Amino acid sequence: MAPDEHGGDIYRHEGVRLDFSVNTHPSGMPETVRAALVAQVDLFARYPDPHCRELRAAIAAREGVPPDWVLCGNGAVDLIHRLCQASKPRTALVCAPTFSEYERALRQAGCRVMRHLLRREDGFALTASLGEKLAPGLDVLFLCQPNNPTGRLIDAELLEQIVRRAAGNRTLVVVDECFLDFTCGQSAIGWLGGMPELVVLKAFTKTYALAGLRLGYALSSNARRLAAIAAAAPCWNVSMPAQVAGVAALACPPAWLEDARRLIVAERAFLAGRLRSLGIEVFPGEANFLLLRCNRPLHEPLLRRGILVRSCANFSGLDETFYRIGIKTHPQNAELLRAIGETLDG
Repeated sequence: MAPDEHGGDIYRHEGVRLDFSVNTHPSGMPETVRAALVAQVDLFARYPDPHCRELRAAIAAREGVPPDWVLCGNGAVDLIHRLCQASKPRTALVCAPTFSEYERALRQAGCRVMRHLLRREDGFALTASLGEKLAPGLDVLFLCQPNNPTGRLIDAELLEQIVRRAAGNRTLVVVDECFLDFTCGQSAIGWLGGMPELVVLKAFTKTYALAGLRLGYALSSNARRLAAIAAAAPCWNVSMPAQVAGVAALACPPAWLEDARRLIVAERAFLAGRLRSLGIEVFPGEANFLLLRCNRPLHEPLLRRGILVRSCANFSGLDETFYRIGIKTHPQNAELLRAIGETLDG
């Protein structure tokens, strides 16, 4: 069977009890968001605000930017595709491996895509060698902070050097920070004011476990660019339930994320140590997921035990021996380890 194109496709597989192929908040949707959706269900008979005014104001307050720097979309992937359609780039640079939708969106827009290979011997960390490819004439650079599926953060100083050099060449730089809230990594948001060529992407999907509601946003100080991206979408692109959930999520107390970060740090170390003791190669990472390499098949044997993990066979630069697992609660992580141990002993 060909690998799933993305994580979370439980609809393709029967009997999935634990889905480790997705990387959302370990505790699931906040109860306050659930309560807001139930309490405001009568609003869902209305058309949603096409400009997401209340939601944009809440995002702006959270991120410390003006509301007119915020554009909401039907998930970050929607914004990636609209950005590419609006920009019509001729040449682009992406890392490999990284999130596949960057390259898909670019190619659909008729763009020639170049790949910067992240090396296994470097632990798939981004290095200064990327700078050699940041020549004038490059239209778009996509960066993922932290990267998916490797979980590696870009060093803060290196990230700023890359972003400033690319933007100085008038290259559109897109920094995807959809997983950044789970880490202590450097955000590019603080550079937006002085860099009209910079766009930062974020989403509610991972941080608040709202994958099914589809809600993301782009941040940019370039009003013309945001207007072009907005024009590439149909009206009412963000549903009323998504807008209600987004406003409620942003009202969650800081402990919501602080607790998640502590859990992820502890459980990431627990999983990595136990997996290595089973003879599995675990790559260093700072995100809420781990990249693994195992010479024994894991995907299908774990599926037979009701556990779905992400095969990385369709990521550029990886093969069928690589897997990505999301970090969940301790009992769930322990169950995954038991299942992997049984698989390897079988």
